[in-house]
Amino acid sequence: MQAELISSVLWIGLRSGTPLLLATVGEIYAERSGILNLGIEGMMIIGAFTAFAVGQATSSPWLAMAAAAAAGLAASLIHAFISIHLRGNQVVSGLALTMFGLGLTSVAGGTFVGAALPREARIIPSPLSEELAAIPVIGKALFDQDPFLYLSILISVLLWFVLYKTKLGIVIRSVGENPAAADALGVNVYAVRYACTALGGALAGMAGSYITLSLRPGWVENITAGRGWIAVALTIFALWDPLKAIAGSYLFGIVEAGTYNLQPLGFSQWLLNAIPYVLTVVILVAGATETMRKKMGAPAALGVPYVRGEK
Repeated sequence: MQAELISSVLWIGLRSGTPLLLATVGEIYAERSGILNLGIEGMMIIGAFTAFAVGQATSSPWLAMAAAAAAGLAASLIHAFISIHLRGNQVVSGLALTMFGLGLTSVAGGTFVGAALPREARIIPSPLSEELAAIPVIGKALFDQDPFLYLSILISVLLWFVLYKTKLGIVIRSVGENPAAADALGVNVYAVRYACTALGGALAGMAGSYITLSLRPGWVENITAGRGWIAVALTIFALWDPLKAIAGSYLFGIVEAGTYNLQPLGFSQWLLNAIPYVLTVVILVAGATETMRKKMGAPAALGVPYVRGEK
């Protein structure tokens, strides 16, 4: 019985951590280029609603996911334009994007509240191998998941490789550390920041789509439930590294899954539900001061608008 409980927590935890992973890796790229995007929650819920609506209309989960990525990308360009072109306050712009996404989906999704997604439009878990899935404790968690989970890990590893093992990755990191120096070497700072912010938006949209296509196949208001804020915290927790984001995201997912399994044992439901968000606040507070951010290795130019010719 104990082995079955652990297996169930791990299986649910990996699924719960998948949208966190994609959103976190996208935010890592945005912040590595110097753009702080606090609009992840807004982009995720826009992606979640888009995926649900397209899934209802087409019964194609992959088309729904692609539409969600496009919607998240489009939303991120609003933040990019304000932050890069208009040199606006990135914190205010990100918060406004979150409020915009929550408000827009609340209005547009009013008629869909409580509706379920057709089965053919869902991303259904399927075992990679019956023998591997039968391994006690870890088999179901590791080898009986949906393709999107494995795809998210592959994307994260690929983006880690690009960021740390390629010339493009050096360019992105240099723009986030010293945009003036990068500009002097011929790097188009604005283009790099637009591209990284757009990538972050696309991944946030995909993260949202996973919630309505697989994790909770249906639509309710505020379905993302603060996962965007957890992704912001995980970006700091992972030290702006996509590989560490894999571990951090699934750790948070397992913690969230574990809270539901502890409720029947007499633990307070309110306290258990608060644990992931308390951890989020702790991490955000830890990374709030400039001194701590430097010790953690945050990009030096994070949140600072770049103006050519100014230091």
